Amino acid sequence: MALAETDAMQGGKTEKPQGYWAGVGARVVRDPVSMICLVVVLLLILSAIFAPYLGLPDPYKGSMIARLKPLGTEGHLLGTDEQGRDMLARLIYGGRLTLFIGLMPVVLAFFIGSALGIVAGYVGGMTNTIIMRVVDVFFAFPSVLLAIAISGALGAGIVNSLVSLTIVFIPPITRVAEAVTSGVRALDYIDAARATGASALTVIRVHVIGNVLSPIFVYATSLTSVCMILAAGLSFLGIGVRPPEPEWGLMLNTLRSAIYINPWLSALPGVMIFITSLCLNLLSDGLRSAMNVRD
Repeated sequence: MALAETDAMQGGKTEKPQGYWAGVGARVVRDPVSMICLVVVLLLILSAIFAPYLGLPDPYKGSMIARLKPLGTEGHLLGTDEQGRDMLARLIYGGRLTLFIGLMPVVLAFFIGSALGIVAGYVGGMTNTIIMRVVDVFFAFPSVLLAIAISGALGAGIVNSLVSLTIVFIPPITRVAEAVTSGVRALDYIDAARATGASALTVIRVHVIGNVLSPIFVYATSLTSVCMILAAGLSFLGIGVRPPEPEWGLMLNTLRSAIYINPWLSALPGVMIFITSLCLNLLSDGLRSAMNVRD
């Protein structure tokens, strides 16, 4: 009997243990809300990338005799703006700048803030004090006012918007990275690595980074929707992207005068900002839930 059971066990197929990231991906796929939001975000990104190949009208070419055409106009599915430019083309091309300025500062802040926070959390002492006190200075200002102040000082432009938003998001990511690293530093395997004579750089590279990047990454993804709204807000105030570039926040500003003539047309850029930020936020929540293996 025992021999037969042993042969059956050896003949049966054993399932390969599922890795951490494979498990995260499987849990995200099983979440319908996250998948819907992921599809919407991917469609927006792909349409922005391949906009020149979609056969759209020139988003910069206007016509004074075709100003503020309503939705459903022949040749202009979503109408035209205050200068007669096709709204569908400007919304799709505007997704390029809006998504770029909304995502790139978070990516830059993730790398810079993670590096600063990990160094501060692992080294401790005076290094931690200096880095975290500088971070506290930036926390004294609301993120919106800080972004407006930096952009106003640097001037309007895409590069200046990237710089100002990156500076705004470095402090919160640094604080999260420092808190997570401080908790990991006191664990037994870090003490064991130090006892073997490994240098601080080796311990950080081999043992610390892999264990702290996941919570930092999850927190950074939650900032993408905030960053996109801030970027659109800077363009709306005239200290972000300059005209005539198609950008959703700037389009909201230029269409304000048409809100009483064609309100649905004026609301289109705001609808795009709302849908994109909502999908990014829900996708971040789904990713955070999928990475929370304890639950």
